[in-house]
Amino acid sequence: MAHLSPQELLERLSSLGIRTETVEHEPVFTVAESQHVKERIPGAHTKNLFVKDKKGRFFLISAKHDTAIDLKRTHEVLGASGRLSFGSAEQLRALLGVEPGSVTAFAVVNDTEGKVTMVLDANLMEHRRVNFHPLVNSMTTGVSREDLVTFLRATGHDPLILRLPEPPAELPDDAQAPM
Repeated sequence: MAHLSPQELLERLSSLGIRTETVEHEPVFTVAESQHVKERIPGAHTKNLFVKDKKGRFFLISAKHDTAIDLKRTHEVLGASGRLSFGSAEQLRALLGVEPGSVTAFAVVNDTEGKVTMVLDANLMEHRRVNFHPLVNSMTTGVSREDLVTFLRATGHDPLILRLPEPPAELPDDAQAPM
């Protein structure tokens, strides 16, 4: 099945009455590499994790780029079966139609069979504007948080909005010393 192109995605957003602002830039593959791009674009920037549980259920988690997520405990808040592991590049291409490094909440538009559960971190949804790649990592598209939810629902992916578990805080070395 053919997946949408970035231009087709932007047209779909427009057809839903969603205002977008898209900036083209050199391809970025990691949150760290994208730092200089983030500085030029207002709003919350994201990291997106494509994961699966022990029963083969898939989840796409979108969070603010600097949110620490405890993947060892995330399955508990998602109601997933056992610990989560990352989906393969092949599964990512087949289900969401994007390459590694281009994972984005917008990719659920390509999941026409509803095999992926969309999860939005509550921290991300505190921001008025949220930014995602429009299916490729050489552009960033900003939308309002409300329009993001409108888009996701229009694709049949009513998102779970959850506060994801953070890793346990590291104790300072002296905290473990006997008193």
